[in-house]
Amino acid sequence: MTATLPVKISFSLPDGWRSAPPDEVGAPGVAFVALHPASIDGFTANITIAGRMRNDSATMRQIADESVQRLSEAGTVEVTKQEEVGTPDIPGLTDAPGVVQNLRLSTSLHGEPLELVQSQVYLGMEDVDRPSQRAVIELVLTAKPTQLEAVLDDFKEFVRSVRADEGS
Repeated sequence: MTATLPVKISFSLPDGWRSAPPDEVGAPGVAFVALHPASIDGFTANITIAGRMRNDSATMRQIADESVQRLSEAGTVEVTKQEEVGTPDIPGLTDAPGVVQNLRLSTSLHGEPLELVQSQVYLGMEDVDRPSQRAVIELVLTAKPTQLEAVLDDFKEFVRSVRADEGS
């Protein structure tokens, strides 16, 4: 079932990407999927957007770690990079505080082994009326290692375009 985001956001897809219904491409639980048709090679590079409200005290790093734990249930996961962004020291890609982490995944697709890489961006958006509430938006690029060079700059461009929708 396609999910909805806890806050409205706006973004721009780079050229060469097209949106796809999450349920139809095997991505239930996410609000948005974009595919990169030119990268099809047994796996299509994709960008997903998901999000949820949090009212706990988990740090953005802890929230990113939760993703690693979830993915570990389906195969081997190696964190190759994890850093905080949106702080005074590292302004990052957006104004929202968050975490960027890169992962290497060993999983299977249709019974065949598959190596994938992910670049995950977690952005926290506090509710100004209720500071104990915050929306966490997850932006994820998933690709085969051989596809990464062709799509990584597009993902960075996409992340830079993400904004809270002022109408929300």
